[in-house]
Amino acid sequence: MGSIKLKNIKVYAYHGCLIEEKKIGSDYRVDLKIKADLTTSAKTDHLADTVDYVHLNLIVKEEMAIRSKLLEHAAERILTRILRELPMIRKAIVHVSKINPPIGGNVEMVTITRSKKR
Repeated sequence: MGSIKLKNIKVYAYHGCLIEEKKIGSDYRVDLKIKADLTTSAKTDHLADTVDYVHLNLIVKEEMAIRSKLLEHAAERILTRILRELPMIRKAIVHVSKINPPIGGNVEMVTITRSKKR
């Protein structure tokens, strides 16, 4: 078993319940960790034998581009696609953070975490 982490994927998106968030958008950070059996790829040195992190990054960017009211909804879509498109993955954990959320205070970011496994 092994893991692959993608840290601090930066995206600009339009998630949120407020009308302003829909119009203006905001900066987001996504962190992703997957668990898979990486034994074969460690021996063969072939991309086809591992989880392609370029594919993971693409899924995150595409799903974050679809507007959601809640970060939980965006995270769930990311996890669902990862497990559907990459059968080698046994578990995925995603953290979706809204940078400088409009919550009436000086808050660096708000983060939700979701995980899914086969």
